[in-house]
Amino acid sequence: EKAVLEQAEAQGWRQRPQVERQTRAATEQIVFRDYLQSVSQVPAGYPSEAELQQAYDAGKADWVTPPLYRVSQIFLALASPQELDAVRKQAQELSQKAQAMPAQFASLASQYSQAADSAQRGGDTGLQPLQQLLPEARSAVMRLKVGGVSEPVQSAAGFHVLKLIEQQPSRTASLEEVRERLTQALRAQRQEQIAKAYLEGMLD
Repeated sequence: EKAVLEQAEAQGWRQRPQVERQTRAATEQIVFRDYLQSVSQVPAGYPSEAELQQAYDAGKADWVTPPLYRVSQIFLALASPQELDAVRKQAQELSQKAQAMPAQFASLASQYSQAADSAQRGGDTGLQPLQQLLPEARSAVMRLKVGGVSEPVQSAAGFHVLKLIEQQPSRTASLEEVRERLTQALRAQRQEQIAKAYLEGMLD
């Protein structure tokens, strides 16, 4: 970039009318945004604890977290249609073993699962809302009780044997959990209000 810029400078490119117009416009925008930000600073103590509480109470419906599911899986990849029967049979055998001995699920996942990242954790895919699971897995997980193991579930990638490890019901996040996010949102909103008032004052 430096070499290209030096070559352009040597040819007087900066003085070309089109470049000068664009440079002026860019400079004006930078100065405008920077100056407007400087005259619309939000006080350091904003929002107060009372203002935070008021905003939290007003938007309580927005702080509801969906039910969360911790699912472990044994995944068997399906590389080609010719392997369908063999892979399905292996998935069924693993499902039967896991249903007979649920406590051995992590060991079976570590040994047989082809999802490398979760296999290292005994098949644990982490705590997540239902919508983040594969569509094919959702209905199977919803039918499981905690500790239960599913029949093989087929997806486009292969077969999944699922175990529901934990389920957390929907709940409302506490003020402490959303404090930082809510504070940032309120400060950004207040800065917009101050900037708008400043501009309107200039126009008046």
